[in-house]
Amino acid sequence: MQIPFHKTHTTNEEIKAVVEVMKSGWLTMGSKTLEFEEKFKEYISSKYVVSLNSATASLHLALKAIGLRNGDEVILPTNTFVATAEVVTYFDAKPILCDIEEDTHNIDVSKIEALITDKTKAIIPVHFAGQPCDMDEIYEIADKYNLKVIEDAAHALPSRYKGKLIGKLEKTDITCFSFYATKTLSTGEGGMATTNSKEYANIMKINRLHGISKDAWDRYTAKGSWYYEVVDNGNKYNTTDINAALGIVQLKKQEILKQKREAIAQKYINAFKKNKNIILPVIKNDRDTSWHIFTIKVENRDEVIEVLKQRGIGCSVHFIPIHKHPYYKDRYNYQDEDYPVSNKVFEKSLSLPIYPDMSDKEVEYVIKNVLDIVG
Repeated sequence: MQIPFHKTHTTNEEIKAVVEVMKSGWLTMGSKTLEFEEKFKEYISSKYVVSLNSATASLHLALKAIGLRNGDEVILPTNTFVATAEVVTYFDAKPILCDIEEDTHNIDVSKIEALITDKTKAIIPVHFAGQPCDMDEIYEIADKYNLKVIEDAAHALPSRYKGKLIGKLEKTDITCFSFYATKTLSTGEGGMATTNSKEYANIMKINRLHGISKDAWDRYTAKGSWYYEVVDNGNKYNTTDINAALGIVQLKKQEILKQKREAIAQKYINAFKKNKNIILPVIKNDRDTSWHIFTIKVENRDEVIEVLKQRGIGCSVHFIPIHKHPYYKDRYNYQDEDYPVSNKVFEKSLSLPIYPDMSDKEVEYVIKNVLDIVG
């Protein structure tokens, strides 16, 4: 049996939506993109949303919106995908890495204050695997030191913190979602920013298309004009109607797809909970997770992955900590000993397949082989 680490949920409904856009003759950012933004805004209940071509673009423009400058510092967990730190470097600012909690793999809020200096501008909590971070404690620190909060919610659709969807939390300045091929809502490539600030939303909208005062949809439709002005040094970060068509269909299914992942996660938990050689993810009581990723911790992680691969089961590791990547380690002189928990977690972490269209037979095959290999 061959089981990939991830398989995107795609049905005839998604295919039909994309074909309709192709037949319309308008492929780039247009009416479908605007419709996707509106539906996403309604779903999250955020005042403003901005669609982009990736979560990386979303994070980049979020930092631009809050006014990040050369020499500033941004605190973020070392246990994250490189994009979270990468966007900070675009401004010649410095990523300040924080260690994580061993049970949730989220940023350890008890270690944040010690990292704050007069150069600190913002905190970027990353909701690992979809489980929200300790946001109330983060807000308390941000208020105390006058810092901005930008949520990296690449994994967190739909996740809830104290009953509220991630993306709706009022004290967050900007929340950034990913619609990459492996994400819970997939448009192939794509992202979205949510905010309650009209100023931030406007900055991001202008900068997603070269800093032009009017987007292509306005200029090339009957109501538009050929004339435009470049009002900022922007980027080419807009999404397309093709991506948006996928997003509109998949947004309707978010709760159902989450329930399917949740069911798989529960099967894993029931099967592994009595095995002393497997450490399961811990979900805190006042929040729930999208179950974007199901990560266990085992000894001899690399050997386990290799044997699972030989048996046709795709796995992954989330994540190689930022401080271990040569570019960042050399440029910022990160010291391995400053991140003991992340090091320990990294050495043992293994992410299993958990996509909505996994069959019961496939789930049981994964369980059987993990138990057989781990012992």
